[in-house]
Amino acid sequence: MSRVYLFKPFERVWHWCQAALIIFMLLTGFEVHGTYTVFGFEKAVGYHTIAAWSLVGLWIFAGFWHLTTGEWRHYIPTTHNIVVIAKYYSSGIFKHEPHPFRPSLSNKHNPLQRLTYLAVLTLLSPLLWFTGWLYLFYANWQAWGLGQLPLAWVATGHTLGAFLMLAFLISHLYLATTGHKLTSQVKAMITGWEDLEDESLSAKRS
Repeated sequence: MSRVYLFKPFERVWHWCQAALIIFMLLTGFEVHGTYTVFGFEKAVGYHTIAAWSLVGLWIFAGFWHLTTGEWRHYIPTTHNIVVIAKYYSSGIFKHEPHPFRPSLSNKHNPLQRLTYLAVLTLLSPLLWFTGWLYLFYANWQAWGLGQLPLAWVATGHTLGAFLMLAFLISHLYLATTGHKLTSQVKAMITGWEDLEDESLSAKRS
């Protein structure tokens, strides 16, 4: 076994705080949508709004940290070995083949992870934020010249974004269990260190 230090303290705090806020927003958001009752409609709306603004603040800090430390480079998309990674997740993982990507402090995310995170950042998140912002300031639509905008479109877009975020969360949780051990990647996001299988053993297995 070998160990590699991947995640700095701020990354780990940011990751878990973001995860908690997103899960809480899904919980309150689906209650607002009428799926079930936990807090009650009015409280769910209030909690959802507070969590949303908290996440905005967290993202501002995280964006500043990524820009000033250069960590944003880990999210630049690349097609290098993307077919190999895709083949591993579609079939190799079920045959217990070794993972074709070895993370390092200078290259933390594989090509599919980079593309996924980029899509969440540039497509899914703007959909949620823009529709949520319109929802929050619905009373101002007339003054902004948006009186003809169908509320149902905004509601559908926000709900679609919520289901897509839920799908991402579920897939993210599943992939987090596909490391060398079931908990190795989760532990890495707690301690910063990830245990990797020795390259010579990986070669023998392949």
